[in-house]
Amino acid sequence: MKVIDAAALDYKTLNEFLRQPEHDYVINGCCGQRFIGAGMSDRNITINGISGNALGAYLNDASITVNANAQDAVGDTMNAGKILIHGSIGDAAGYAMRGGRIYVRDHAGYRAGIHMKAYKDKIPVMIIGGCAGSFLGEYQAGGILVVLGLQTAHRPIVGNFPCTGMHGGKLFLRGDCRNLKFPPQVTADIASLEDMKEIMENLKEYCNDFQYDLETILSSPFTLVTPDSKNPYKQMYVAN
Repeated sequence: MKVIDAAALDYKTLNEFLRQPEHDYVINGCCGQRFIGAGMSDRNITINGISGNALGAYLNDASITVNANAQDAVGDTMNAGKILIHGSIGDAAGYAMRGGRIYVRDHAGYRAGIHMKAYKDKIPVMIIGGCAGSFLGEYQAGGILVVLGLQTAHRPIVGNFPCTGMHGGKLFLRGDCRNLKFPPQVTADIASLEDMKEIMENLKEYCNDFQYDLETILSSPFTLVTPDSKNPYKQMYVAN
């Protein structure tokens, strides 16, 4: 295992260290360095401190754990691997991700899962433990988003305009959220037991990672949101 003191390193130098032959890295003193782990494979990276924008962008089958918050664009266009955040994340997490898993213990900013998509047999999954900001799942084309609404201190589970332009994939919200204001091209129903099977292994993994009790999380129903039109944009441009 290689330990890196990043306190005095810029992001380019830090990422050069991470491209050395070692497989396991611990970064101490991280304070906003960008692009950590971008495009990397076959690496286990643990970050003590706050990572900067585009953590794990274009990630390929590497594992990144952040023992703090992370800034914007976590997992931008990631292809495979896992990103684990023991805190909150900024805006646009999982932008256009097409594989892998992003698990967030606390909250997410705006536009989490924007342009999220599936690619062949790859189905990306993002689980947010707290609440998510506005425009959650904007233009989602594939993959699975899950928001658990834990430790939200009476904040809404999601902000304004969720699923705007959604035309693929699935969104699971813990609780009965059918009364939220969704766009007309999506359908929100209580998830069935069959629906829940699709995310059960991910929920088990999430609970193991963050020491949550799975039975407690499953004690509440989940709302499943899916697009219901083969042409979800038609109503935006065609008058009846």
